[in-house]
Amino acid sequence: MGSYQLIRENIYPQALDLQGNNSTLRIHGRERGADDVESAIPKLDSSSSPRLAAGAKECRNAASSSIASASGTTRLVSLDVFRGLTVVLMILVDNAGGCFPSINHSPWNGLTLADFVMPFFLFMVGLSLGLAFKNLTCRGAASKKAMIRALKLLSLGVFLQGGYFHGINNLTYGVDMYQIRWMGILQRIAIAYFLAAACEIWLRSDDKVNSELSLLRKYQRQWVVVLMLTALYLLLVYGLYVPDWEYQIPIEASSSGKVYSVKCGVRGDSGPACNAVGMIDRKILGIHHLYGRPIYARTKQCSINSPDYGPLPPDAPSWCQAPFDPEGLLSTVMATVSCLVGLQYGHIIVHFKDHKARLLQWFVPSCCLVALGVIFDLFGMHINKVLYSFSYMCFTTGAAGILFSAIYIMVDVYGYRRLTVVLEWMGMHALMIFILVACNVVPLILQGFYWGQPHNNILTSIGIGAHA
Repeated sequence: MGSYQLIRENIYPQALDLQGNNSTLRIHGRERGADDVESAIPKLDSSSSPRLAAGAKECRNAASSSIASASGTTRLVSLDVFRGLTVVLMILVDNAGGCFPSINHSPWNGLTLADFVMPFFLFMVGLSLGLAFKNLTCRGAASKKAMIRALKLLSLGVFLQGGYFHGINNLTYGVDMYQIRWMGILQRIAIAYFLAAACEIWLRSDDKVNSELSLLRKYQRQWVVVLMLTALYLLLVYGLYVPDWEYQIPIEASSSGKVYSVKCGVRGDSGPACNAVGMIDRKILGIHHLYGRPIYARTKQCSINSPDYGPLPPDAPSWCQAPFDPEGLLSTVMATVSCLVGLQYGHIIVHFKDHKARLLQWFVPSCCLVALGVIFDLFGMHINKVLYSFSYMCFTTGAAGILFSAIYIMVDVYGYRRLTVVLEWMGMHALMIFILVACNVVPLILQGFYWGQPHNNILTSIGIGAHA
């Protein structure tokens, strides 16, 4: 039997590592006795003999065990609370936005309460990745797990938001593949998650971190990706030429309908009709696969009830009813930057254990991002959620960092958890709540029970969906 060393890690006090020859065996548990250690040594000794087999086994299981240990033994409570608070905000704006349009998504330029939900989620996805992959051993296995998880989110998003469920007051289901919506909230999160995970797995050095400068050096290649994605977005948005285009609105079930022509012939326009974000989606995804109820239909040019939906004004421009996806391809490029910035906040948790050091390195960059967003907005690069403009990314990501810092002080520094226990639970089950509530799964189930006629159902009896 070889020589072995028993190590109790500082980060995960519930885990014991037995190291010997060429392999490591980890024992999990809060109160493990000597019997557990002695019984584990023969397993370690037998597995360390064939070096090649041990290495292969370690590569298969390393990413899984590191992710499990990061999420299972040391959950960051403030992250769960922040996620739960964002879920509450999402439910609030989804259900009250129709009654109070001022908190609903901004029709175009500007910022409302609802416009913070998406960047907050992306910020938290990145921050979580920094914690989940901090003990990475096998890059191939970790990449496979990240790809599988992203594909699951992508498929779930297409199923829930591609048109299969038609909505309240419509008991039919199923989607015409010629009109399915390919992009959506979960699809955007899936893309940002995978790209950020790939950066975390493959684009970091093995340097030790003992200062802010060494932290920057360790992850400098990830910052290069941030700069490249930002430059790509800005070049395409302000450099692509947008020609004239047209679209057709079908009349009832007929395939034919009125054709509307939109005059553009411009470059670098950030208005609803002639921006490069919409042009790329129309060219690549196809106009029939975009979101059919565009947010700019609530602008003053397109609605007499602005900032709410309403009838078209007599002089409404031709683009008012054109499909437009708020989670399109080019805007997802900048959304991924929000996720990558959140990833760097996660690195601060991993490498710095002092509360003051963490808060300082969160708060200062967050304030700088907010200020940068305001400055760019004042100079004409307007804050715009639909386009996911650079100023919007800066302002909302900075706001996410400030809010997270405040929650961290309250929950993890001072330990005030009684007031946040519900938010913590909601944060731990955010995906389930999103599917059941935000994707109308629960309302559709309740609506399916009716008396006499489909419109006589539980929801309409309490005033929900009666006029949808």
